[in-house]
Amino acid sequence: MRLARTWSVALLGLEGRLVEIEADIGAGLPGTKLVGLPDPGLREAKDRVKAAVRNSGQRWPDTSVTLGLSPANLPKVGSGYDLGIAVAVLAASGSVPATKLLGTVLLGELALDGRVRPVRGVLPALLAARGVGYRRAVVPLESLFEGALVDGIEVAGASRLSEVVDWLRDEHQLSPPEDDPRRSRDPGAPSAGLADLADIVGQPEARWALEVAAAGGHHLLMTGPPGVGKTMLAERLPGLLPPLSDEEALEVTAVHSVDGSIEPDAPLVRVPPFVSPHHSISMAALIGGGTGLAMPGAISKAHRGVLFLDEATEYGGDRLDSLRTVLEQGEVRIARARGVVRYPARFQLVMAANPCACAPPREVDCCCTPTARRRYASRFSGPLLDRVDLRVRMRPITAMSTTLADEAESTARVKSRVLSARDRAVARWAARGWSTNAEVPGAVLRKEFALPARSTALLDKGLDSGAITARGADRCLRVAWTLADLEGADLPCGDHVAAALEFRDRRAA
Repeated sequence: MRLARTWSVALLGLEGRLVEIEADIGAGLPGTKLVGLPDPGLREAKDRVKAAVRNSGQRWPDTSVTLGLSPANLPKVGSGYDLGIAVAVLAASGSVPATKLLGTVLLGELALDGRVRPVRGVLPALLAARGVGYRRAVVPLESLFEGALVDGIEVAGASRLSEVVDWLRDEHQLSPPEDDPRRSRDPGAPSAGLADLADIVGQPEARWALEVAAAGGHHLLMTGPPGVGKTMLAERLPGLLPPLSDEEALEVTAVHSVDGSIEPDAPLVRVPPFVSPHHSISMAALIGGGTGLAMPGAISKAHRGVLFLDEATEYGGDRLDSLRTVLEQGEVRIARARGVVRYPARFQLVMAANPCACAPPREVDCCCTPTARRRYASRFSGPLLDRVDLRVRMRPITAMSTTLADEAESTARVKSRVLSARDRAVARWAARGWSTNAEVPGAVLRKEFALPARSTALLDKGLDSGAITARGADRCLRVAWTLADLEGADLPCGDHVAAALEFRDRRAA
């Protein structure tokens, strides 16, 4: 009887858990048993792996083979364990030496002819392996660019099972990473340069709100008739945001890795993502879900970027209100019978909506009754609006003159002010782990960074009259700090607080 072990990684969301794959070859009738809570796709691995081993010129044991995946109570989903299972069986039968297996993680799906196919989630899997001390990994050749993003671990790629066999026998070397894995698209590429703030005519209030949102990481709601530039403004917000840091880029890329949307020519996501789902999107596609363990939704794909909901009133109250907890916590937790999956979801929410159902170019031409207007506006619940820092009402364009277009500031000019404001915020909050004013808890702003009573007098009046909630007051303070950063002031004054309070005017919703 022979026993051999290899290691792979199971993913629960972005959290990786090391899985020990054991192969036991014993006496008995020929047959293969797979234990350890495999899903239906993984149960088929024994037949898939058996064919791959034979078609790679190796001998499959003609006795009883028992395959165990440990921890046994951890759900195993997907086909990424195929390579580990095949190598474990070959090592147990004595076909390959096991000297290189200790400290090595094996990831990959096997085709029947022995090809190693790519799998999702290589990046978070290798991050988890590195975290528990593993220093070597074998991944599919097509996933090598993704695995090479992880520093501190030696990653090699294999296109066929036979290459891995030869490597274990010291007869062949696996493919190392070739190009710089941390390359990314240039944020200033011509394709991105077409979306410039200078293209937008008029709308000074909305442009200012967009600048404040970019400087402080605040959520934004734009209301106005069709065709005034709501979507155009939202599409230009990513161009105002700073590039992602190394840590943020890995977080975003890990989500894209699990989703299977990493692009080989630019594996590391450096530019804040912009996600704009259609209003017919399902709850599972928006929040995350699916059969078995949940996959990331649109809100997680927008992590560290912008989630834009155009025609937001058409999404339905259930989908809009499902964002409420996520906006506060910055992550989504999806409970399933087989476990709880966590995905990061710290994004900027930007919504665009019409003022009423008929949405005429001019408000005086509206044919909606007051009841119909109230019913339309009520599609935004109070608790959701309370979490939106900036609300702006956009006006119809009255003249398409070239003078307005010539006076409009470019993205580059506005971005310079945004980056300066962000630098001031980072210098103030970095020691506490925050990078934007929108992330700062209200208790910190009220106690440790309390403003003079004369500066918060308007907030006190708003709380006393019921015009704003305590959460709304905290968000006003965050916006006030952003306004002070944009002006280069050390401390928000009463005018900054008043301007922040004006941004929460419910008439703009």
